[in-house]
Amino acid sequence: MAAKGRALGRRPRRSVRAFLIATVLAAVAIAGGARYMISQFNVRTDSLADVVGGIPTSKPAAALEQQRQNIILMTVATKAFKVVGSPKVATVPVAAPAGGAPIVPSAPPNPGTAQAIAYKMLSSFGFSTNQFGCLNNIWSRESGWRYNAANASGAYGIPQALPGSKMASAGADWLTNPATQIKWGLGYIKSVYGTPCNAWVFWQGHSWY
Repeated sequence: MAAKGRALGRRPRRSVRAFLIATVLAAVAIAGGARYMISQFNVRTDSLADVVGGIPTSKPAAALEQQRQNIILMTVATKAFKVVGSPKVATVPVAAPAGGAPIVPSAPPNPGTAQAIAYKMLSSFGFSTNQFGCLNNIWSRESGWRYNAANASGAYGIPQALPGSKMASAGADWLTNPATQIKWGLGYIKSVYGTPCNAWVFWQGHSWY
């Protein structure tokens, strides 16, 4: 019984010894891991510092500096500008009628043409014959002075009335008679624009009248 008691008494000492050894080994392992982590952190810190330190000498930084210098030079240059004169505005070489719109010089049209009908009809609407050039510019572009000129939009005739049936107010033969179409067209221009030259000014800005 005594021998067995001594044997039992040795086991706790071995357990304490094993625990101490394990504790020391764990401490060594922890210290080694900490040293490794610290060494890695220092390497990364050094790398970051190298990157930041290299920014001033990089190509993008040099380009930005060049742009800054250019802006400074331009600012200095603008302060030295002097006004040496004022721009000249070109004048209209053609006299303007009472309506204010410049006229378009034009020779009398050939007899027997739709243009000749319009030229003679101008005075009946209170227009001078010097308005014919403007009228000719509009209707040459709108219809080519063709009485049967038709557009997909529904516009018809020399003045391109939209719809063409509007010209019935000037005569029942509006489909085929250039004089009826011109009569309606001149009345439209007078009521809306005042003169053919005023209508021509509007047409130049909108491609319609």
